[in-house]
Amino acid sequence: MRGLSLFGMLLASGAVLAADVAGSRDLEVLARFPGSQIVSFSEVAEQERIYPQGAIRRISGRLRYEREVTAQGALTSLTYELPRTHAADEVFTAAREALQAQDAELLYWCQGRECGSSSLWANAVFDNRILYGSDDQQAYVLMRLAEPRQDSLLVLYSITRGNKRAYLHAELLAANAPLGEVLPTPATLLRQLNDGGELRLAKQTEPSDAWVALLARSLNLNSTLRVSLSGVQAEAWRQALVAQRVRAARLELGDSSVAGLRINVLR
Repeated sequence: MRGLSLFGMLLASGAVLAADVAGSRDLEVLARFPGSQIVSFSEVAEQERIYPQGAIRRISGRLRYEREVTAQGALTSLTYELPRTHAADEVFTAAREALQAQDAELLYWCQGRECGSSSLWANAVFDNRILYGSDDQQAYVLMRLAEPRQDSLLVLYSITRGNKRAYLHAELLAANAPLGEVLPTPATLLRQLNDGGELRLAKQTEPSDAWVALLARSLNLNSTLRVSLSGVQAEAWRQALVAQRVRAARLELGDSSVAGLRINVLR
């Protein structure tokens, strides 16, 4: 992936910019994009955070979104100002792909106006006014890290301001209690399928009610999408999805030797 190559080059070089704010550091799970500098940084031993799993709206003075993930623990947050030669979306994509290559699980992913108001993300969610910019040029992803850090959440938010300066904000929350099962949103799973053509669910060996309902909702967001199901229990998944009103003609069986469940888009 292009994200891996960009971040890999920087890791190899070990480059650190002198312009970083005093006392700041990169996250150990996320190398910085070449040419970026840290313009804000904080680290606290105990913090409760509420991360949205839906577009943000303010209704009757209160923030509203479809779902949320709440956790408490050690929080590290930092904001990079990005080099003028690279767009915020390019850097966001490289960071997301690098984390997915480490088997991080996407819980929510939005782009542009579907995320809601940038001013609410900047002021109400992140309390960082530098992140206020164009609603059209923002992106947000909430991820759960892979084992042995499965109780850690990582957030990325990118934005381009009116002065054309671009920023990437990252937060790592190491929860002090097990997170339990946290399901992604249907739209997030569909976005992954549309973006990469594949969805790997290594932990989902046998159909469960929650995951069957979630996948059925995801697939039915695009009634023309055809996919193959791979895994030892692929046929059981297929039957369960058909029972949830996914048309059988849209579901084919793939490689039965795959661990867990893998879904591939049929072109």
